Amino acid sequence: MKYYSQSISKRESRVINEDAALAKKGIAAVSDGAGGGGVFAELWSKYLLSKLPVSALQDFQQLDAWVDGIWEPYYKDCEEKAKQQGALFLNKFYDEGSFATLAAVWLQDGKTAEWMTYGDSVVFCYNFHNHELKYSNIRLSSFDDAPYLIGSNAALKAEGFHAGQFQLTGEEVIFVATDALSHYILMRYELWHRERYEDEIDEAIATRTKNSNYIKVAEEETKDFEKCLTRLLYAAREQKSFIRLMSSLEESGLLAHDDYSLAVLDCRQAKKREKTHSHAEHHALVGRKKHQPVKLKMLQKKKYKKWI
Repeated sequence: MKYYSQSISKRESRVINEDAALAKKGIAAVSDGAGGGGVFAELWSKYLLSKLPVSALQDFQQLDAWVDGIWEPYYKDCEEKAKQQGALFLNKFYDEGSFATLAAVWLQDGKTAEWMTYGDSVVFCYNFHNHELKYSNIRLSSFDDAPYLIGSNAALKAEGFHAGQFQLTGEEVIFVATDALSHYILMRYELWHRERYEDEIDEAIATRTKNSNYIKVAEEETKDFEKCLTRLLYAAREQKSFIRLMSSLEESGLLAHDDYSLAVLDCRQAKKREKTHSHAEHHALVGRKKHQPVKLKMLQKKKYKKWI
């Protein structure tokens, strides 16, 4: 199994990345710190991932008990940090604390992936054999709603918790993404299968929000979802490539301006994985050729001649 993750901040300089991403053997997760309320969102998102249990949180009671068991050390540490920032900052910490979403998936036995979400980060599972995308409970229009958030000193709400399973055959890639990137992925898939998701797409467009504008831009293109996904998974193996791709999608009007996080568990057999990656690498090189000097083209042609 291959596993990897990326988490990058907004493109402005000196901007704190409030997201966090984790991928290791058997677990992938992301957390999106909510900077619009409370303080220390970036610390809370990272803390949540650092304390993830080794087995799945299967129901709301388990999530609630887990948060109840980990919040206090975080609270005490950040209370000291808040005191150093002054009285106003400290009072805000006391009144609100820190907030973040959470989405995680655990591979239990190689045949079952158990997932949970709280908020608008999403768990996906794509089967490269039957070309089907499965994902945690969300609709395109839901990205316009205020998400449920896990607070460091606030009660959780049962209606914010969702959990389920993916049955695996050895053809799948499982990946977890924060909201802006999740919207892009789901949008691409539903537009590629528009006849199946016509009502959901129309519902999202009718909201007349920024997210509906991204859908309208994507409608003007004819993009094979699997090629888009393969390009994304390949780029996520290396941070510079991931940054370039996110910047390109944002500049094209397809992706909201945000922090971006992606965690990947590639469950495919080695030969099938290599075949998919070679395909992606070929298209990545072809896409770059138009913008590269002749000498660099020749160097890359020699280096990557097995793909061309």
